[in-house]
Amino acid sequence: QAQLVESGGGLVQPGGSLRLSCAASGFDISSAVMSWFRQRPGLERELVASSVNDGRVSIVDSVKGRFTISRDNALKTVDLEMTALRPEDTAAYFCNALVGPDFHVVYWGQGTQVTVSP
Repeated sequence: QAQLVESGGGLVQPGGSLRLSCAASGFDISSAVMSWFRQRPGLERELVASSVNDGRVSIVDSVKGRFTISRDNALKTVDLEMTALRPEDTAAYFCNALVGPDFHVVYWGQGTQVTVSP
């Protein structure tokens, strides 16, 4: 059974850093598109960063230069390194995987909360 489990969330002061990790099981991530989404209070879930299986990555403009996505296919993990955190980065962060020949199978983790506050 496929599963994504996030960890690393918590409370951090503005300007601080956190590293989120997503551990996958039950499927091979080496051919998957792995992404991080977030859902801020009162807003819809939004894409933050993606890592394509060919090595390309994409970062949303609002976090570009502050967030980095990385993956380790052997360990089946996808990390989101977050620096220079701002209060507006406060959100539940979710790991996402698109799997299959057409990336039509979608897996979600349960989410991890990040709160940026003095």
